[in-house]
Amino acid sequence: MAWERQTLRAAEIQALLGRLAELLTTSPDVDPPEVPAQRAVPEPKLLTVEEAAKRLGVSRTRMYALIGSGEVESVQIGRLRRVHVDQVDAYATHLVRIQNAA
Repeated sequence: MAWERQTLRAAEIQALLGRLAELLTTSPDVDPPEVPAQRAVPEPKLLTVEEAAKRLGVSRTRMYALIGSGEVESVQIGRLRRVHVDQVDAYATHLVRIQNAA
């Protein structure tokens, strides 16, 4: 009895696969469903110390030194230290100005 059911089920599956193949090859006028466009992920305003260091091209230790000396301002959110993107950009601009003045 179970063997007959398996044979019948295999025949049904084979028939469905044949129908699917036929539909795929004979229906070029059917448009594929539209895939919604992915939204761009906004850039974060507050960076981790590691992200800020990477953005400046310095080590994590150097970034903490810049924060400790006050050259780059940061904020603390609970136990987390964050650096605003504008602070990183301002420090980079400051470095360019210093080198151009020399």
